[in-house]
Amino acid sequence: MKKAYVVAEINVTNPTDYEGYRALSTEAVKQYGGQFLVRGGQRDQREGEDATHNAGWRTVIVEFPSLEQAQRWYQSPEYQKAMVIRQANSVGRLFIVEGA
Repeated sequence: MKKAYVVAEINVTNPTDYEGYRALSTEAVKQYGGQFLVRGGQRDQREGEDATHNAGWRTVIVEFPSLEQAQRWYQSPEYQKAMVIRQANSVGRLFIVEGA
């Protein structure tokens, strides 16, 4: 079974209220068998445009045992509750990709 990765590029626009998202999303990731591989950290852009990665932008990568499990996590009531907070307090993009 191939692993799957959730990749998100997020610009937090309201750090105070965003903290609620961190707590809820961390628990949901654990509950659905995921683990954080990247959660912020220094970024070294080498190719392509990086207009979205000015101050405030962060990259997050979460590994799940399978594409199906990552999809279950995203659609779960636990993550949906967290997602409402994220969307109200940040802008960005998120996708799920199956590994090699």
